[in-house]
Amino acid sequence: MKKLFIAALLFVGMASFAQEADQKPTREPREKLTPEQRNDKQLKKLTSELNLDANQQAQVKQLLVDRSAKAEKIKEERKDRKDSNVKPTAAEKDAFKKQMMDEKDANDAKMKSILTADQYNKWKSIQKENQDKMKDKMKEYKKENN
Repeated sequence: MKKLFIAALLFVGMASFAQEADQKPTREPREKLTPEQRNDKQLKKLTSELNLDANQQAQVKQLLVDRSAKAEKIKEERKDRKDSNVKPTAAEKDAFKKQMMDEKDANDAKMKSILTADQYNKWKSIQKENQDKMKDKMKEYKKENN
């Protein structure tokens, strides 16, 4: 009886380990920040990386506030479209891409007017690094899900 009980415990233990190995590791949930908290966090990061002075901080903060307000508006519009099950047409997708590129170009122009030449170049290189990291993460995500 004792041997049967030990064998059953071993079997249950091994089965539970096998199930854990099959499950994908879950990553920690990201903390939910308000738009104001995100803006402050981003401003602090930019201030430390680019050595912004007080005037530049005020201008960048206003730029971040404007940008996040536009992003929230776009997010709501997209959510409404998704809820109504209306798929965007190819022309609407192209218009949205053009709008996003125009927003990005306008943001870059504003940042260029706020920052010094060295700060702007450093900011662009940081953006390029972040973009490369995102591409790598997307490739990794696609490998995992295929």
